[in-house]
Amino acid sequence: MTLGQVRVAVVGAGEIGRGWAAMCVAAGWQVSIFDIDSSVMEMASDDIVRRAQKLIELERATADYVDNGVAQLKVGRSILQACADAEWVIEAGPEDLLVKQRMFEAIEGAAKNARVITSSTSALQIKDIVARCTRHHRAMVAHPLPPPELIPLVEIVAGPETDHTYVELLKGWLRALGKIPVEILKEVPGNVATRIAAAVWREAIDLVLEGVIGVDDLDRAVSVGPAVGWAAAGPHLSYVLAAGGRNVSGFLQQLLQSYEGIWADLPTWSHLEPEQQRRLVSQIEKAYRDNVDVIRPARDRRLAGMLRGLERSRGQAE
Repeated sequence: MTLGQVRVAVVGAGEIGRGWAAMCVAAGWQVSIFDIDSSVMEMASDDIVRRAQKLIELERATADYVDNGVAQLKVGRSILQACADAEWVIEAGPEDLLVKQRMFEAIEGAAKNARVITSSTSALQIKDIVARCTRHHRAMVAHPLPPPELIPLVEIVAGPETDHTYVELLKGWLRALGKIPVEILKEVPGNVATRIAAAVWREAIDLVLEGVIGVDDLDRAVSVGPAVGWAAAGPHLSYVLAAGGRNVSGFLQQLLQSYEGIWADLPTWSHLEPEQQRRLVSQIEKAYRDNVDVIRPARDRRLAGMLRGLERSRGQAE
C-alpha cells in the first residue's frame, strides 16, 4: 500500500456497497468485499471492476490508479477475512435495524485494527445500530447518494459516543477520494439529503397523480430547473443571490410571504394507497421502461460533465 491509501473493507455487496468499493478501487486503494449471500458475491466483483473502469472513460479516475485498485481487490470468504486488516470498514447492508446490529457486532469482532467503522444507512441512527457493540467511539454514519462513485456528497452523522477525532479522519479520507463530506449535527430520520429528496418527490408524485404534468416532463422540469441552480448554489444561497442588489432580509421576507400560499396548498399525505401506487408505477414504466439501459449511461455522462464543470469553476474562483 502506497502513501495516502487506506485499506477498506465493504460488508454488503449490493448497489451501494459496490459503489463504495468502485470508488475506493478507482483511487487505487486496497479493497476487500464480503456479503453473506454467495450469489451476490459472484456478480459483485465483476461489477465493481466495471464501474471503477467506467470512471476512467468519464474522466473521474486515471487508468494507473484503477489498475492498481483492481489488482488489489479481494473477495472475502468470511467477514473476518474481509475485515481483519481494514482501517475503514463500510457497512452497506439492508435498511433493517436487527440486520445492521448483527453486522456491526460481527464487524467489531473481526475488525480489531479498524480506525473507523461506518454505516451507509439513510434512515437508522448510529446509536441504535451499535447497541450490541462495546467500542462506539469509532462508529458513525457515512451516507452516500447513488451512484456513490459519482455523486460527491457523503453525509456524516456521529453518535453520542463517537470520538470526533475519527470524524475528522474520515472527512480527510473522503476528501482524498474526491468526495464532499457534510457533518449533520443532530440525528433525524433520513439525514438531510434523503429528507429533502422525499419532500420533493412527494410533491412530484402528487403533481403527476393529479394530472398536472407527465412523468417525463416533471423530471425534465426539475432537472433543468431548480436542480441546476441548487447544484451551483443550494437553495438558501440561490435565494440570496436572487436578491441581487436589494436588501436580502427584505427580499427573503417577501419571498416567504409569497410562498405561504404555495405551502398551504402542498400535499401532506404520508401514504399512497395501492391504487395510487399502481397508477404511479404505470406512468413511470410508460415513460422509461424500454429506455433504462440507454438512459443510465447518458445520466452518468451528464453527471460527470456537470462535476467537471463545477470543479473547473471552483478552481477559477480560487
